[in-house]
Amino acid sequence: MNESTMNKRVFLTSAVFIVLITICGSIWPSGIEQLFKGIQHWLITNTSWVYVLSVGIILFFSLWLMFSRMGDIKLGPDHSEPEYTNTSWFAMLFSAGMGIGLLFFGVAEPMMHFSSPPVGEGQTIEAAREAMKITFFHWGLHAWAIYATLGVILAYFCYRKELPLLPRSAFYPIIGDKIHGVLGDCVDIFAIIGTMFGVATSLGYGVTQVNAGLHYLFDLPQTGMIQVALIAGITLLATISVVLGLDGGIKKLSNINLFLALVLLVAVIILGDTVFLLKSYIQNTGAYLSDIIYKTFNLYAYEKKESWIGGWTLLYWGWWISWSPFVGMFIARISKGRTIREFMVGVVFVPAAFTFLWMSVFGNSAISLALQGKADKLIETVNTNVPVALFQFFEYLPGATFLSGLGVLLVMTFFISSSDSGSLVIDTLASGGEEEPPVWQRIFWAVLEGVVAATLLLAGGLGALQTMTIASAFPMIFMIMVALFAFIKSLRADYLLMSSVQNHSTTIQYTQASMGWKDRLKTLIDHPSEESARNFIKDIGLPAIEELAEELSNKDQIVEVNRGDESVDLTIKNLNVEDFHYSIRLREFMTPDYIDESQKSYWRAEVFLFSGGQHYDIFGYSKEQIIADAITQYEKHFHFLHVNNFEKV
Repeated sequence: MNESTMNKRVFLTSAVFIVLITICGSIWPSGIEQLFKGIQHWLITNTSWVYVLSVGIILFFSLWLMFSRMGDIKLGPDHSEPEYTNTSWFAMLFSAGMGIGLLFFGVAEPMMHFSSPPVGEGQTIEAAREAMKITFFHWGLHAWAIYATLGVILAYFCYRKELPLLPRSAFYPIIGDKIHGVLGDCVDIFAIIGTMFGVATSLGYGVTQVNAGLHYLFDLPQTGMIQVALIAGITLLATISVVLGLDGGIKKLSNINLFLALVLLVAVIILGDTVFLLKSYIQNTGAYLSDIIYKTFNLYAYEKKESWIGGWTLLYWGWWISWSPFVGMFIARISKGRTIREFMVGVVFVPAAFTFLWMSVFGNSAISLALQGKADKLIETVNTNVPVALFQFFEYLPGATFLSGLGVLLVMTFFISSSDSGSLVIDTLASGGEEEPPVWQRIFWAVLEGVVAATLLLAGGLGALQTMTIASAFPMIFMIMVALFAFIKSLRADYLLMSSVQNHSTTIQYTQASMGWKDRLKTLIDHPSEESARNFIKDIGLPAIEELAEELSNKDQIVEVNRGDESVDLTIKNLNVEDFHYSIRLREFMTPDYIDESQKSYWRAEVFLFSGGQHYDIFGYSKEQIIADAITQYEKHFHFLHVNNFEKV
């Protein structure tokens, strides 16, 4: 077993606090729920504008970021590549983000808005249009922009700036090394508690839908003990998945989720009114986009609909914000090597487009039945027993038993995905950002999730937990706004560095200017062996770096040289500003087919800076040329520091 990597202060404080709140929620469920409902009511009455304005800022920031010049910056070194295929990446972020919610509310929410719209008469054609626009609004770009914003911030500071994959890292540009102290611990503790209670609440409520489906299929009783047994089974499977790790468990399960979801979606499209559903999808999307600015800032101030917006829009914004540390961290964890633009487009638009299709298919199918006067029983079920609504809807389609069985299976796999990814994130938070913590720590958090959910389910304390989780979004708003400011500050400096490197001069032109044409041609067409490349590092690269380091030391520079079999690194430490890194590293490549050579691969001696690989080869350079190349890169670094300082004045 791996040595424990836990941050004891974060781990123990979080665990104790979670246990205490669970006990209080079990002993005094009504009292705790009323307390937090009072807090939530005050927040809705007095600070609804803060929620609405903040989510609007987050959405427009996301759109600006994906279309700005900053979008070219990679979440990692410049030479890094994505670890997962687009399909697996999308499947994992979708499963963690809101997959289960679509099953729970795919039929119920459109029907609720259709029956009781915030403005106007219910159960009309206009109410049907408005119901779909509101549903899209709650589950669309805003929700994914919240996740994407925190996710891109964490991925940037972790993989680009080599800070821990923790929420505290987002504040590094503002408080510096203090993130490694008590302040940083408090941020991570807050994130752990929010993630634990968010996942536990979803697990507790979601198991009622699993129970409802099994009751429909097999007449299984809908009792508390049955639901606790289901939680135990889901927790066991989630524990196995999280023990197998990201590649062995979570990725494979997420791919299964996506496949099952597509099967269910296509089945409903084929068995339902196919042409109408596809037409409504296009029309709903257009109507949503045409109203997006109005709805983003609509507080129903003139209609005096505080209770409606508090029970719907603000509840959703609070829920997405409270889940953002969990989902943002998980998305960041699986997104190394992607550009910021690729990340933002992938996280904001792709899941939203799928969500819109899902809501159109299930929501419009149910509303169409209601408009034809065939769904009185479904309307009653939606208003009285939301977990059963999906299975009640399937009764109106051919193959209801098959659809219900597939629905139950999908609910369970989505819950397992949420639980295992939640456990992975919590363990990372409690382990100081360690991506491969010991197995026992993962098991501890996975089991604790199930225990919290089961305990509060039996005691009737899930409502209190949900209300507390949503109320916790208010302080989280200000943390996200500060993190946004810090991110933009760091991103701007990164872009200045890229610009200075590209515009100041061209390294290859400088160093090769003093190289004869025969030497340049030889360097171009040679394909060195591993032995030749290693000898180059040892005999030329290392002496060049050491000579440069000695001269820098003589000029009172703080210099560090690190040697390896396949690399040599030079670091010039600059107090209070970014250090300069120059590294020569060997990289192996497959020999091109158009070259008739016996060796299967060849080696290059490439230059790496702090921002990553520079994609040019210096094999064949003399010692003087290597020193000249390093000085040129150092000159670019000085140019960046000058531009950065000038921009601040």
